[in-house]
Amino acid sequence: MGNPNSLSPTNTATPLTSSLLNVQPHTPAQKRALSYANTIKSLFDEVLSRKLPADRILANYFREHKKHGSKDRKIIRESLFSLFRWWGWLKQQHASQPTAFFAHLSACALLEAHPWQDIANAWHELSQSDRDYQQAQSLNVDDLKGKLALIQQLFPATTCKAEDLLPDWFWQVCPLEPAKQNRLIAAMSSRPPIWGRAQGISSQTAAAQLQALGIDATAGHYFDDAINLGSKSMNLNEIDLYKTGKIEIQDLASQVIGQICAPEPHALWWDTCSGAGGKTLQLRALMLARAVANSRPASGHIIASDIRSNALEELLKRAQRAQCDGISIARWTSDALPVPMDHFDGVLVDAPCSCTGTWRRNPDMRWLDDIQAVSSKAALQLDILSRSSRAVKLGGQLVYATCSLSPIENEDVVRAFLAQHREFALEPVRHPFTGEETDMLTIWPFEANSDGMFVAKMYRSR
Repeated sequence: MGNPNSLSPTNTATPLTSSLLNVQPHTPAQKRALSYANTIKSLFDEVLSRKLPADRILANYFREHKKHGSKDRKIIRESLFSLFRWWGWLKQQHASQPTAFFAHLSACALLEAHPWQDIANAWHELSQSDRDYQQAQSLNVDDLKGKLALIQQLFPATTCKAEDLLPDWFWQVCPLEPAKQNRLIAAMSSRPPIWGRAQGISSQTAAAQLQALGIDATAGHYFDDAINLGSKSMNLNEIDLYKTGKIEIQDLASQVIGQICAPEPHALWWDTCSGAGGKTLQLRALMLARAVANSRPASGHIIASDIRSNALEELLKRAQRAQCDGISIARWTSDALPVPMDHFDGVLVDAPCSCTGTWRRNPDMRWLDDIQAVSSKAALQLDILSRSSRAVKLGGQLVYATCSLSPIENEDVVRAFLAQHREFALEPVRHPFTGEETDMLTIWPFEANSDGMFVAKMYRSR
């Protein structure tokens, strides 16, 4: 564990944009708290000013500041993401006051029951608030109603609502009935677990080995190969199961896509927007698992495509690490298909999107994006889906997926495609968590403690 005093402002290379340095600490705890606050404020301001993902800003910072120990990193990381998670409420406070940021940090520590309450108490003292912090600590914050009561206790001059935790424009592009809206807000205000997927090993065996390393791993969540790795941060490069490709990190909602595709062991599939290959590897793993179950060879093959060569290089590294054959790449280099037409048993189009379904994991993005992040994507999504559909052979499947929650990027795109391509029709799918059969499926974050995803399955009938 690092020394918190090493976080002194003179050691912080990131430019400070706040006036926190003008606050005079009076105790050792306040000195440490001030040092942490300066670093967190600098990172927070950098994310908002540069409009770059917080995890990228944070990774660069830690790469440049290796002096921080595990405790330092945890306090900085968790406090930074907490600020974005609760920013819909916190931004309504008097942020112009020099001490407001300390009040925000101490409130976040209470909202998420962070263990560094000595630091949180010092933040409260530095905020010069007249609120009774011990009384605030006694409030029950197990649910969103309790958290809202805490905010009103700490900041009585403002009125907050649950829906403030997501930007106003989101409700315009994702209108929901009140009950579902409340459940979505509650889910988006909590940290999701890390989900993994076992490859070439049973999820029970993988979970047992991970538990022996002190990781809160449990198996058997909905899919045979799914593993819940808990919410604690971990260094994957120190875990043998990861280094040998026996587990891959993939959110449970993302795993739904491969399960809906359900590739046969002998099938030929094309993953048109593969990125670094999470779903490509899942498709191949499902082929191999089904082949073993049926005592037959997995003679199928998957071609992965993307416009980014570095993503495809990462895919090949992951496949090699997992000793997974049956995968090749074909990069998009123009509007022309990089693969043959009328050729594939299945085509997966995991289209570029606003990623609103991942806001739970990336709370900063809800404040960096605007409504254009959703409304500007549909034309591109329809174009990619239409062009990719030409590679599906007669009787083949076409699967469209996004990690968006908005109908603009989901149902509307599918309906527009079907109106233009009469040779395709929807194939009903079953919700893996509720059992409900539906034409088009949205996975909501509150259904199985995951991210959000959308998927529609179509087949070519002529």
